[in-house]
Amino acid sequence: MASHLKRKIEHLSLKLAKHSLLRCYSNTSDLVVVTKQKKLHLIGINRPEKRNCINDETAVQLRDAFDAFEKDDDAYAAVLYGKGGNFCSGYDLEQVAKGNFYGITSEQGPMGPLRKLLNKPVVASINGYAVAGGFELALWCDLRVIEETAVMGFFNRRFGLPLINGSTTRLPQLIGLSRALDLILTGRAVNSKEAFEIGLATKVTACGTGLGNAISLANSLCKFPQQCLRTDRLSAYHSTYDSTSLEEALKFEFKNASKVITKESIKGAQSFMKGVGRHGKFHLEALEDKDQSPSS
Repeated sequence: MASHLKRKIEHLSLKLAKHSLLRCYSNTSDLVVVTKQKKLHLIGINRPEKRNCINDETAVQLRDAFDAFEKDDDAYAAVLYGKGGNFCSGYDLEQVAKGNFYGITSEQGPMGPLRKLLNKPVVASINGYAVAGGFELALWCDLRVIEETAVMGFFNRRFGLPLINGSTTRLPQLIGLSRALDLILTGRAVNSKEAFEIGLATKVTACGTGLGNAISLANSLCKFPQQCLRTDRLSAYHSTYDSTSLEEALKFEFKNASKVITKESIKGAQSFMKGVGRHGKFHLEALEDKDQSPSS
């Protein structure tokens, strides 16, 4: 009974999210759809007839979409999703079959923004297939909301296409070397249950409700003081990928955090003393301020 009620609530959440999209600004192109909703950029891959595989033009549009998101001071988070039932089936092999290696060999890479570290969080809404380069796109995102029927995996293993979009670096950090090697070497499929168990999925949701749940999660991030959120996010990435030692990572964290303590933290502490956020409550509307938007 509780499970049935939960599914009804999730479906209602998705309907409400879709309804709200009709009332916000949308900019549509052939291959990538960008919708601005409050503090969010919703970025959709729009090649449903190709299961949203990425060709060179799509990669450029996807990269441009995230560049615009990064530069938009009014945008605090982004949601990446695929149109038409699939997240992304990877790089368009038709280009490789024709001997077109421009996207693969270019410095920016064939899958769009994957060689960039943004200053703001991205949530992936994953349904259908998220395989090969599509799996790599999902790994690039900060958080992953996965529908229960979704499938992930390095299906490119079958065709002799190596991983060149950061997955051999990101995946071991996310789930450990042993599990990462299992997925990298075998190319096997990973369902939503296993994805959640090994730490690939932030949340597993009912079929058809992934986008609504991803939007809700992204909106929840937008409610927090943004300087602090981005500083902690950057420190986590630094300690994982760039730090030379524990001591260096601790120094980096302290140096970054010190800048926030003298600004946002004072305001937050003052709000707490007035009763905001007591007893673990996350309704922090009193903290929201037009001036909280940080410089990227």
